[in-house]
Amino acid sequence: MKKYWKTGELANMTGLTVRTLRFYDQIGLFSPSGQTESGHRLYSESDLSHLHQILSLKELGLSLEEIKSALSDGQITPFEIVNLQINRIKEQIKMQQKLLEQLGHVSKLMQGKTQITVEDFTNLMQAMKMEFEKPVLERQTTWERHLDLLGDFLIEENGIPKPEEENK
Repeated sequence: MKKYWKTGELANMTGLTVRTLRFYDQIGLFSPSGQTESGHRLYSESDLSHLHQILSLKELGLSLEEIKSALSDGQITPFEIVNLQINRIKEQIKMQQKLLEQLGHVSKLMQGKTQITVEDFTNLMQAMKMEFEKPVLERQTTWERHLDLLGDFLIEENGIPKPEEENK
């Protein structure tokens, strides 16, 4: 027996909104393969596989129009999508490793109360700049952590009391 999901169920399973699924249907990117007698959209396992391809390509940074074109022209196979994801994750790991190394270097300098050189700061900023590839919320959190770290260092170096020390 084939399994079918209504729009709300598919939304819950995938983390997408019902509105997004309806929009994908409206633009012809992702349509349900069935419908109930009362008009509710029904999605099959095959539809779910197709949606995974769409989300994978979206995660790789393709626009919805590019995704639609790639999938309708058969230019990309599921195997290629998986390999693209593997390569993207490997690249992210390299960028994160570089950032980790730079932060570790700056941390050691700070622990030794050594002043950060322009080169150290520039290298750190370049590694942090790579973070712009991440989603906005993730990026904002990362930048806040970096700014807190650098802000504390600059406050301590300039003899300015931290806000929690001002009230003591």
